[in-house]
This record gives sequence, C-alpha cells and structure tokens, in this order.
Amino acid sequence: MATTRWSPFGTVDRWEPFRGFADVQNELARLFENAAGRPAPMAGAGERMWLPAVDVRETKDDVVLSFDIPGVSEKDIQLSITGDLLTVKGERRFEREQGNDTWHRVERVYGKFERTVQLAMPVATDKVKATYRDGVLEVKLPKAEETKQREIKIDLV
Repeated sequence: MATTRWSPFGTVDRWEPFRGFADVQNELARLFENAAGRPAPMAGAGERMWLPAVDVRETKDDVVLSFDIPGVSEKDIQLSITGDLLTVKGERRFEREQGNDTWHRVERVYGKFERTVQLAMPVATDKVKATYRDGVLEVKLPKAEETKQREIKIDLV
C-alpha cells in the first residue's frame, strides 16, 4: 500500500506570474475589434491564434508598417487591403521531428496568426510594396495625393 502526503490545499504548482498573459492579450484584442465593429478572427476548436507585433510610422510620402513574424516563410503570408484596413495572415508551423525527443519547454508561439491594422489616412493601394527579410515584413503604403502636404505660393496683389 502506497502512502501519500496529505496537502490541505491540493497540489502545489510553481507560480508563474505571466502564465496566461497571451490569452489575456488575445481576449482584449478580440474585445476591441468587436467594439470597433470588425469581427475578430475565429480559431477552430483547439487552435490558438496569435498576433504579430507591429510598428507603424509615417514619412513624408508613405505610411510604413513593420510586422515581426520570424520563422514564417514568405509563401505562408497573405497580405490584403480593403478600404482603410490592412490585414496580414499566415501560419507558423511547429515542426516536430520524429524520434525519441523529449521537449522540456516550448515558449515560442505556433499556429495561425492574423493582424488587422486600421490606416489613419487614405493610401494609394495600387502602389503598395511589401518586403520580407530576417523575419520582418515591411509594408510601404504611399499616401494618396490628396493627403500629401503641399505648399501654396501666396501672390502679392
């Protein structure tokens, strides 16, 4: 007969303060997307979606977005623009090697991702350029001509 030690609080797990943080971040993103009137992407049963980080900057002529999506092949990335919404979709696959490997920790996020960014100004969608290098997708969106700043010469009368 095996004896077990009695624990008044059940099993004791190691405290991890950031466990579940990604779930909270995804839930908040979903809530804000729904509040803005855009449906959030739905993952199938058992699937998890993740959001790539994005930087948005504005130059004199362009709006430039940089997405961090390392470990994803450029052929697995879809980029689309509809109205004032730019959407990046794709998937980072978990490559399990066959054999007797024992995984001790998996911290990188795998699975499908989708990120939609609302653009603050009209852009020339026919002149958009995207490049992918070292895990960073950079999308250059030229500003529409009517939004570019122009200097107006004042005539003396």
